[in-house]
Amino acid sequence: MSVGAAVRRVRAYGGQFLLLAVLTLVVTLLISGVPRLVNRLAEEGLRTQLSSELDARRDLTYTTSPQEATGRRTAMGDAAERFEALSAEMPPQVRAAVTERWYTVETAETRVVGPDLAARNLLVDLGLRAVPDIQSNSTLVDGAWPSETYVPDRPIEVALDVDVARKLNLRAGSALRIGRADDTGRVVNGVPLVVSGLFRPVDRTNGIWDGLPQLLQIIEPPGDGMPFIMFGVVAQSALNKRAVEGWPIQSTWRYRLGVDRVDARELDHLIDGLQVMQRTQPAGLTLTQGVDVPLRAFAAQIDAVRTLLAVIAAGVLATLAGLIVLAANSAIRRRRSEFALLRARGGGATAGARRSLAESVLVVPIAAVLGWWLGTLFPGAPDPTTPYLVVATVLVTLALPVATLAVPAGAAARRDLVRVRPSARRLTAEVSLLLLAGFAAVLLRRRGLTLGEVDPLLVSVPVLLAVAAAVLALRAYPWPLLLVSRLAARTRGSVAFLGTARAGRAAVAAPLVVVVLAIGTAAFCAVVAAGVDASRGRAAAQIVPADAVIRGERFAPDTIDELGRLPGVSAVTRVLFEADERLAVDEIGTDARAGQTDVLLVDGSGWDRVARESHVDVPVPAALRTARPGPGPLPAVVSPAVAADLTKAGLEDSAFISVQGQRYEFRVAGTQDRFPLLAENARRFVILPWQALPQRNTTPAPTSLLLAGDSLDAEALRVAGDQGQERYQQAGAVTGKERMTGVTVETRADVRRGLGEGGANGVLAFGFVAGAVGGTVLGLLAIAFTVLAGARARGQVLSRLRTLGLSRRQWRGLLLVELTPLVAVSVLTGALVGAVLPLLLNPVLGLSAFTGGVPVRVAFEPSLVVAVLALGAVALGFAVAVEALNNRRLRLGEVLRLGEES
Repeated sequence: MSVGAAVRRVRAYGGQFLLLAVLTLVVTLLISGVPRLVNRLAEEGLRTQLSSELDARRDLTYTTSPQEATGRRTAMGDAAERFEALSAEMPPQVRAAVTERWYTVETAETRVVGPDLAARNLLVDLGLRAVPDIQSNSTLVDGAWPSETYVPDRPIEVALDVDVARKLNLRAGSALRIGRADDTGRVVNGVPLVVSGLFRPVDRTNGIWDGLPQLLQIIEPPGDGMPFIMFGVVAQSALNKRAVEGWPIQSTWRYRLGVDRVDARELDHLIDGLQVMQRTQPAGLTLTQGVDVPLRAFAAQIDAVRTLLAVIAAGVLATLAGLIVLAANSAIRRRRSEFALLRARGGGATAGARRSLAESVLVVPIAAVLGWWLGTLFPGAPDPTTPYLVVATVLVTLALPVATLAVPAGAAARRDLVRVRPSARRLTAEVSLLLLAGFAAVLLRRRGLTLGEVDPLLVSVPVLLAVAAAVLALRAYPWPLLLVSRLAARTRGSVAFLGTARAGRAAVAAPLVVVVLAIGTAAFCAVVAAGVDASRGRAAAQIVPADAVIRGERFAPDTIDELGRLPGVSAVTRVLFEADERLAVDEIGTDARAGQTDVLLVDGSGWDRVARESHVDVPVPAALRTARPGPGPLPAVVSPAVAADLTKAGLEDSAFISVQGQRYEFRVAGTQDRFPLLAENARRFVILPWQALPQRNTTPAPTSLLLAGDSLDAEALRVAGDQGQERYQQAGAVTGKERMTGVTVETRADVRRGLGEGGANGVLAFGFVAGAVGGTVLGLLAIAFTVLAGARARGQVLSRLRTLGLSRRQWRGLLLVELTPLVAVSVLTGALVGAVLPLLLNPVLGLSAFTGGVPVRVAFEPSLVVAVLALGAVALGFAVAVEALNNRRLRLGEVLRLGEES
């Protein structure tokens, strides 16, 4: 068998081989390129998430406790030596991610006095810190840097940030004394100290300035009679001298992970390395790090999305495999007479298969290599997909030879007849398929999916269920059409009867399976995406059960009225939250010996009004909403854990809990697993009705305010909240005149937006869009295959009927009646599969990582029905257009003269 003959046959049937090559290219392109694109999106998401955190969040910080080090002449030398040792002891994956590192040695904050401070009556504590490389990261504004040369009896030289010095009335040359303060605030046995110079950082965002306490900021006193705290820079020799003199010193070593050094593909190894460091921290050192929190959150998201992508990819690749089979069958069907003649002339049983193999080898490997090369152009790091590429290429290459082996040796039998009773072989295969799909589904629910890993059997469950549904649809497909055909036979006109009769006899097994696979994949993506979106809305409503929430410490009573006057605000209600209160047996506070419990006071009517105005479905339980002042304990909604403790202690009808120093009696009126405004992991809480509290001399002050309204100005809300706190403080309700922290304003829209942005949400959105669009396009392509597969047979029927007087309008009606059942059955079955699959897979996909921990609920969506009807209409129109285009290419009577089979 010569290569030239194979080339001539490929050219003669160029259309069929071009289609096979294109499908091969698409398959290898997806296998090669999509993992790269997913890796790129994952890397971008990880960088975005890490960049959104404070830079100091990525620090791994070792610290010693402040301690006296008498006789230790090289405190800085020891710190430098340990600086390198700690880096060398890190796990390799952690050490490779470190891009910046610093170390410091400092003294504890000690009272400092001087004329410049006394001029403004300032009480200040100063810490001395030695920071290597600080001079290269700052600019000297005035004076000089502390001298490294030790001179006996010279005052300690310290350099200060210029802004810090000005706030405290200090300048270059300011003379001070530093030492321990007695009970009267006077410095005892003070040591002379002088401000040698003032500096300004070159880049305030440089990590060298992030050490705590910071050199560039003053720690404000929390109350009256308490000092300001600041830190200044001293020479390393001066710090060594202080260590020798017995001053308590503390060493700090910081290692910062680089955003670009953290590889999303190696995230698990990095997290494991951080765990090893936490478990094996050296004696005498404390390791502080918070980078594992965002890394774990992202790892949970990326594991869930990779599992979801594996399920979607299985559906898309199975659809493409089905299209390749359809393309191979179509090509062989057009050459059936050629292979029959080859057998008739003495060719062996595999002669046709060998011929097809030679032709496939000329086309498929080239298309596969081209698809792989195009995939390498996608941005992102590659995955080890070479084995999958080889397997895909081999399978596609064998598609034509296998299809050739299926060609019958004799004359072809009619293909437009459907056997009422399937053969035993086909029945056995279909029953086996149904049993396998059921077994895989049960196994999936029992074992679940290991997020981030791909189990071939469990990931293929959607494909097996879709194929099983298609088989059931095929079994049921002819019966309704047979009934309709019999009814149509009794009516006038031939269009309905001929159309339903031909539809019932159409051989649509393989195309129907492919269409169901494609549409099922698209519907699955659409349904899960809608479920995730709705669950994000519920999660946002749990965090902010209104349009906005203002959180602070305590607000004056008139703050609600002031907020109500702001533009856009339609309703405001009060909320009080206190954490870690203890349950009591009686009013005097006898401990109930239960765990610490959070307390939430809500105003039932006000809450409902705000929720109604905000269009949020978070109603207050009826027991709280209808409560009114009166004798007896307050009705309370508690968590199951609190209810169990109270029942065990016999206190379910009468228990006490403290709220802002006032103890209130309550009884259990209901239980609830979670409640808005409480943390997702809150397991112990008591919720009381504010409007039912008994009248007392002291009125509770709200700690949060819920608002409803349109176009709310967050800055105006923040200002009004701060003023409310100031009025509460000025009323004398806060002892010691402690300064309250500023309020925070959070809107539900911002929370909802935050849940859908950053992290691995980009990968998730890509998977949904690619699956939905790809499934829809491939489904339409499968319908086109179905139409073209029977085009010649319909052309023959059309030609004969046109000679018998069938009009063009009747022909269009006949075509519509014939194609509608096929399109309707395939689209509806696929949509049904896509709607049912999320109910099976949702519990094991781990998508709650994208919804703030709120479980994803997949429910019936009315929009899905509209989308299915629209898709069915588009598919039917596409099928009619393909048929019309094909018939336009053939002249009337040409198919009769050709006499070829369909």
